[in-house]
Amino acid sequence: MNIEPYLFFEGRCEEAIEYYKKVAGAEVTMLMRFKDSPETGDSSMVPADKNKIMHASFRIGDSAIGASDGSCLGPATFKGFSLSLKVDSDADAERLFKALADGGTVHQPLIKTFFASRFGMLADRFGIGWMVLTKQ
Repeated sequence: MNIEPYLFFEGRCEEAIEYYKKVAGAEVTMLMRFKDSPETGDSSMVPADKNKIMHASFRIGDSAIGASDGSCLGPATFKGFSLSLKVDSDADAERLFKALADGGTVHQPLIKTFFASRFGMLADRFGIGWMVLTKQ
């Protein structure tokens, strides 16, 4: 058994996946658009949304993340959780923290702590909370 986060980007999923490919080396393992569903789906869907992502799966390192555009009904809200990104070196932590913070909000700048030589918290440009830390 494992737990996999599943993120609903409410219309910005493709943009988010491309961003995570660029900044964190994400690798897409599956992607299906609403128009490609074998079921007819919601007939009230506007034609432009048929190209949106119904389901995607991507990997960052050894972790899988599911994603979708969801209902495309407005801004996505990601509250009450953060994704924890554990890296091998301080240089990796600094690079990834800077990239994820671009266009986002830093909540805790990278610092040295008793549990990691680098630790920081931020919300990226999509509102996803991240904790970046160097493995000990």
